[in-house]
Amino acid sequence: MAKTQKQKEEKSQQQSARKDRINLGEVVTAIVEEIIGRTGFRGEITQVKVLVREGKDKGRSMRRNVKGPIRPGDILMLRETEIEARKIKSKVTKGVYT
Repeated sequence: MAKTQKQKEEKSQQQSARKDRINLGEVVTAIVEEIIGRTGFRGEITQVKVLVREGKDKGRSMRRNVKGPIRPGDILMLRETEIEARKIKSKVTKGVYT
C-alpha cells in the first residue's frame, strides 16, 4: 500500500514539474538589431537587442545575453523566446577597461 502511494506522489510531482517547463520544441531565428552593452563578472557577456523573425513571437523585439563575438546584423538561433534578459543597471561596464 505504501509503495503505490509513493508512486502516485512521484507521478503527480513529475506532472506538475512538466507544466512549469518552457517549450523547447523548435528553434527560432532572430536578427541582432543593436548591441546594448557588456555584462558578466568580467564583461564576457554581451547584451543585445534582437528582433524575432519567426514563431509565435514573430516581430517581437527583446533583450538577450550572448557569449562570444557578435555584431549587428548577425542571426541568432533561439531555443525559446519567452525569457528576456534583465536590463543592465549600472553605466559602468564590468570588466571592460577603456
